[in-house]
Amino acid sequence: QVQLVESGGGLVQAGDSLRLSCVASGRTSSRYTMGWFRQAPGKEREFVAAIRWNGGSTYNVDSVKGRFTISRDNAKNTVYLQMNSLKPEDTAVYYCAIDPAGNYEYHYWGQGIQVTVSS
Repeated sequence: QVQLVESGGGLVQAGDSLRLSCVASGRTSSRYTMGWFRQAPGKEREFVAAIRWNGGSTYNVDSVKGRFTISRDNAKNTVYLQMNSLKPEDTAVYYCAIDPAGNYEYHYWGQGIQVTVSS
């Protein structure tokens, strides 16, 4: 089993930055793809970004282009999401997740962490 714990969320003003962290423990592997998703009130969960074991990354371009950066530290089993120029529409619960096979199927999820951006 794999456990994921997110941290770094909170309440900020528009234009501010936050860095989310997610630590994986248990039967994890540095070879796993790790990703970030978010769910705003009344909306479906949406993909934000993902990063493969070798650092290759993908983003939901429409919503976070040029503002969010995903990174990972394999030695610490940790994935990060640096969020700059935050907007009120970025307000959501953010979840990290693991895709063990690298086939866009995420099998392990964190509990989620709230990010609130005030205008």
